[in-house]
Amino acid sequence: MKLTTLTHRLARTCLTGLAIISPPTVHAAGLLIADGGLGGILEIKEHDVKVALNNGIAVTTVTQVFHNTERRPVEALYTFPVPKGASVSNFSMWIGGREMVGEVVEKARAREIYSSYKQKQRDPGLLEQTDYRTFEMRVFPIAAGADQKVQVTYYQELEFDHDWATYVYPLATTTRGRPDSRVSGRFAISVDAKSAVPITTLESPSHRTGFVVAKHSENYAQASFEAKDGSLAQDVVIAQQFSRPKTGVDILTSARAGEDGFFTLTLTGGEDLKQQNTGADYVFVLDVSGSMRDDGKLLLSKDCLGAFIAELGAHDRFEVMAFNIAPALAFNEKRPADDTNKTAALGFLASVQAQGGTVLNPAITTAYKYADADRPLNVVILSDGLTEQSERHAILQLIQQRPRNAKVFCIGVGNDVNRPLLEQLANDSGGLAAFLSRGDDFSRQAKAFHRKLLNPVATDLKLDVRGIEITALEPQQLPNLYHGAPVRVYGRYRGAGKGTIALRASLNGKAWEQSAELDFPQDDATNPEIERMWAWKRMDGLLKTADRNGSRAPVIPDVVRLGEEFSIVSEYTSFLVLENDGEYQRWKISRRNADRTSRDRTSQAEREKQLSLIRDRAIQELGPQPALAAAATPTLPTTTVAANHPPISQPAPSRSQSRDFQVPAPSSSGGGGSGPVGPLFVALTAWLARRRQKASANA
Repeated sequence: MKLTTLTHRLARTCLTGLAIISPPTVHAAGLLIADGGLGGILEIKEHDVKVALNNGIAVTTVTQVFHNTERRPVEALYTFPVPKGASVSNFSMWIGGREMVGEVVEKARAREIYSSYKQKQRDPGLLEQTDYRTFEMRVFPIAAGADQKVQVTYYQELEFDHDWATYVYPLATTTRGRPDSRVSGRFAISVDAKSAVPITTLESPSHRTGFVVAKHSENYAQASFEAKDGSLAQDVVIAQQFSRPKTGVDILTSARAGEDGFFTLTLTGGEDLKQQNTGADYVFVLDVSGSMRDDGKLLLSKDCLGAFIAELGAHDRFEVMAFNIAPALAFNEKRPADDTNKTAALGFLASVQAQGGTVLNPAITTAYKYADADRPLNVVILSDGLTEQSERHAILQLIQQRPRNAKVFCIGVGNDVNRPLLEQLANDSGGLAAFLSRGDDFSRQAKAFHRKLLNPVATDLKLDVRGIEITALEPQQLPNLYHGAPVRVYGRYRGAGKGTIALRASLNGKAWEQSAELDFPQDDATNPEIERMWAWKRMDGLLKTADRNGSRAPVIPDVVRLGEEFSIVSEYTSFLVLENDGEYQRWKISRRNADRTSRDRTSQAEREKQLSLIRDRAIQELGPQPALAAAATPTLPTTTVAANHPPISQPAPSRSQSRDFQVPAPSSSGGGGSGPVGPLFVALTAWLARRRQKASANA
């Protein structure tokens, strides 16, 4: 195949998104079957999603109404993919017209209690994490011809890159069978986006013609989508753009008097960290196992990998590897990134097919052989991570044995990928993991990750806090700081007062240290979300450490304890809904989640009051204005920040704090050129333009 033909096809794919790709049919997460798979027809009558984007944390509340079309009671089984980094924090059912809030219980016990009620035709509900990527919700019984209303709430961090933040509501999945992918009635999603840094853009790359956006102020915008008989077969992607940041730190707190407080600290690298790229070595490792056929993952990965290869610079060298149970190499050596070698690499990519199993260990071992002592090596793995479970420990050990100058970057496309494994592989090597929804804007993602590619990182990050007692930091070992990719740290603190945050790092081989004084309040109810996010990070950290050590058994009791205390579903804890408070008492299940959910909703209601004032003010400014000035309308207090993960305007006096850091001016000589690769590789536009210019000059 000629280079121009293949590269134009790759460019169209990566620049315009999914329209020209024809993958296998994608089935949505949805209602499956009744009575444990023995028959029955159920409908999703309503699917209503409310999203609050606040303080870099998205709170998603999904309310659904299921309708039983049968003439007998049935059990509803609903499966949906796990959003990246999501913590399911509530599961409710409406029983007798009253909402019953669920509680988190150790998984085996929850299933035992649920099954005991099924035998008595009572009203239990069960929400489980079935594996690393899937939740299943069971509801029984739904009476003949009746409706059943349920609600699920989960928290997750937004994905930040430079001045863009991305939220994905995952729907497209092949997690189980062929579920019903349509809503018989109303499908709606509403988004409240709040930021102390002005929001310059709010858009939906996945549903460009369906969303309506209203910008009520520079700090608050809404987006809304609604359809009848809507499809649940495509992810909903929301993207926000903010003002461009400087390197700095911001902190949010949550505390109740007499108890240890919680905080989240975000360090953001701004434009002042930029450096000139002087070249690096790349080994692109493409998974071509049979599981990559699903959801068009291999086709998309091949096209975007080709686009990235096309963007490599004159100082770069590269190799391309395909693997299933054994690696296959394009060159068997590193080659300069010239047109001849790029053409050969694209031809190699076009020839590979998805087949066989996934054994990642030999591929990583082979990639390490390409390391040179005087150049950075970036190993870029494109895979769904669906490797053999028995291989996981060996892979994590292998990552620890990588060459000194090597980093691993893991890219997953779609929802059916092993996110925990790919994240751990990248984080343990100082690299990054990234995951791209098929509904996202590939062109925007390409430009964003290209910026990171050309910039170095701050390495060996260390965090010290003086003046206040800090406990239980997560992660315990800080990752590298990349331009446009914030580092987030969660922790707890004792007491109250002022504390000094000191950060140390290596910038281009030189020591760098900055400090800032921040307040740790005794009482702060404005950001309750970070409590559950800390607990989820703690549970995740325990499991990842156990996986490195080869056994999860020692940490499972702590994971269960944290899940029950902070109401978080995991592979070892489940949500259980019983029909009244007396039934919880009978099973000796504390109503901790009911209390926590009540506090969270109170805080959220206060925020909504303040946002309502902003909406009212925006309406008052429409149309003819009265001669006399209207009375001033209260507005949200704001905090000026310089980080792309900003604190949000709060209903109470804001506890959000931000500090800028001084970063040495970059030298023209630049650093080592090592940088991350995002979920989509760099688009072909610039390279094709250079070729056109060269062709014109030779004409």
